[in-house]
Amino acid sequence: MQEEHLPHVLTLDERSKLTMTGVTEVVSFDDMTVVLKTDLGQLLVQGQDLKLRTLSPEGGRVAVEGTVTALS
Repeated sequence: MQEEHLPHVLTLDERSKLTMTGVTEVVSFDDMTVVLKTDLGQLLVQGQDLKLRTLSPEGGRVAVEGTVTALS
């Protein structure tokens, strides 16, 4: 039987606003790095002046603002 995953959508607008769904946990965050856990693995967001703006348990919605320089 196939495992159910939260839907994963990632939108980066002008490298200044990142919105995502499918996040199960915020592992850590500071003004340069946000580490997120999803059903499909870890996501590392790097940048400058990063701020966690939204964290919604329904659908695992997260919004990050600041200057995003890398996603891995």
